Amino acid sequence: MWLKDLIYKVFLRVYERRLAGKLAGKPLPRHIGVMVDGNRRWAREMGYINPNDGHRVGAERIKQFLRWCDDMGVGHITIWLLSTDNLSRPAAELDPLLQIIEDLATELAEDGQPWRLNMIGAIDLLPPQHLGALKAAEERTRTRNGGAQVNLAICYGGRREIADAVRSLLHQHAQSGTSLEELAEIVDVHHIAEHLYTKGQPDPDLVIRTSGEQRMSGFLMWQSEYAEYFFFDANWPDFRHADFLRALRSYANRQRRFGT
Repeated sequence: MWLKDLIYKVFLRVYERRLAGKLAGKPLPRHIGVMVDGNRRWAREMGYINPNDGHRVGAERIKQFLRWCDDMGVGHITIWLLSTDNLSRPAAELDPLLQIIEDLATELAEDGQPWRLNMIGAIDLLPPQHLGALKAAEERTRTRNGGAQVNLAICYGGRREIADAVRSLLHQHAQSGTSLEELAEIVDVHHIAEHLYTKGQPDPDLVIRTSGEQRMSGFLMWQSEYAEYFFFDANWPDFRHADFLRALRSYANRQRRFGT
């Protein structure tokens, strides 16, 4: 068995070097969105009794993924950790998941880490103790400038984001004295985009979803209008460095038209 494992590891390293070599000089995404799907399924398939063991392994994979992105010069990453629909899960499942998310954000914010964290979503729906910890992690990384901008999408829903953006736009113009009639005459997509959770960032060029699901479920539905998609059949904890490079290769070989 050990010899088989050794041969596999050697083969995988050779394959990874070959994939990386083929990416030299190719266009790479500035912003990658990731739907880290399949943690619970992975736990069941691996024989774990507690599905949160899958989330813990998935959190470790996220930290590896961010390092892979750093190595390839990806400047923005958005990771969907929790949807607004997930808040309806039983407390016995939701509470440990929230703690895992909090622990992940806290570790990413530790001294010596390069990433700037940005919490996106309706995080005010979270219990106060988790909300406070996430905001503290975000604030701790605010002045960093050496690594990628990492958006952690928590209590996130695509339709809610657009509704929040429109609401913010209406409040802004109401405070400046603009009437609804005047706003209706001038509002366009750029006005709404300025109030999205990811305002000021480039739209995602590549969106990755694991677990074999081939739907977007509202993830960055405004921003991903012209994104390229990479659907991966295995669950998130099984997403390897080689699979990341395959996703980049797939992206680099596509001809992006942006609707033209």
